[in-house]
Order: sequence, then C-alpha cells, then structure tokens
Amino acid sequence: ALNNDPEPIRLFKSNFLEFFTHISPVAVLVIWVPVVVYFLLQTINQASHWSVALLAFFLGLFLWTLAEYVLHRFLFHYRPRSARQEKIFFLFHGVHHAQPKIKTRLVMPPVLSIPMAAIFYGLFYLFFVTLLNLSAWKGATFSGFIAGYIIYDMMHYATHHFAMRNGIWKWLKRHHMQHHYKDPDKQYGVSSPLWDYVFATMPKGK
Repeated sequence: ALNNDPEPIRLFKSNFLEFFTHISPVAVLVIWVPVVVYFLLQTINQASHWSVALLAFFLGLFLWTLAEYVLHRFLFHYRPRSARQEKIFFLFHGVHHAQPKIKTRLVMPPVLSIPMAAIFYGLFYLFFVTLLNLSAWKGATFSGFIAGYIIYDMMHYATHHFAMRNGIWKWLKRHHMQHHYKDPDKQYGVSSPLWDYVFATMPKGK
C-alpha cells in the first residue's frame, strides 16, 4: 500500500544495517564510473582494433536493457509465497513502491548492486572467454553493461525527483509513474520501454 509519510520506513532495527538501505546517486557514480572506464580500457588494450571495443560496449548497453526488464519484472516483482519471502522482497523493491518519493531509496544500494555485478561478470566471462575464446570482448561488454546500469539508476532517480516536463524525458517519467500509480504489472522498463513492447507489458493503445 502507498505510504505518503515523508519519514522513510525503517527496514532494520540496527542503525548499522539501516544505514546501508539509503544511498545517494553520487555514490553510484563514484563506485561504478571507474569500473566502466577500467574495463573499457582493458578491451582497447587487448583488442586488435578499437572498433571491437566500441561494438562490445554497445552490446553491453543493449544487454543491460534486457537485464533491467527481466530483473524488474521477475525478481523485484516476484510474487511471494510465504511471509518470509514477502519480507525479503519488500526489502528488495516493495519498500520503493510503498514510498516512491523517498529520494535516498531511488538507486540500488551497493550491497545489492555489487553482488549482482559480480554474477553478470561471471556470465560474461563464461560466455566470451570460456565458450567463445573472445577474451577481448568480455571487458567492453561488461563496461557497457555497467554503463547501462548507471544510466538506469540516474534515470530512475530523475523520474522520481525532477519535473522532466519536455520531450522524451517527460514521456519516460510518465511511463514509469504509470508503473507506480496505475498498474505495477505493466511498464517495467525505466531507461527504455523496448522490452515492454516486445513482451507485451505496454498498455494497449500507448
């Protein structure tokens, strides 16, 4: 249920644990921009031509849009089957739907984003290095993937925190606000509506 209290819902009794449930978008940039730069430079140094790094980077951006949709729809909006699961998924994402205006809970906390990034890095390593023997592609694809995540988090913060009254920005804000205030089972894309069209979670007529 929607909670309009300006005071954030407390998630943990421990002040130490509660501290990690609040994060500034600046922290996302500080943590992840160096990761993007490092892995992109890694590919530029390894690849036979700079175009490999460019292609791999844009592949990573594209893969992020799919991951964003899948994670949002199937993980963050997983329907709990027990009281314990309900508590866990409320910590994950439910608290944001309960209080969508709390600005310190608009970007993903590192305690969640770092393990998830490690899992995706492992998948890219398995695919590009182990299966395809294309080690040069691994770094830039991961770089583009993390860049996509940064764009997503900044877009998510902006759609909730800024007016965004013109052009595509206004459209994207409306798209996400309808997910919050009209139908949480539709419009899962934040940085891109592409996969809402592909998987038919865009409202008819939009």
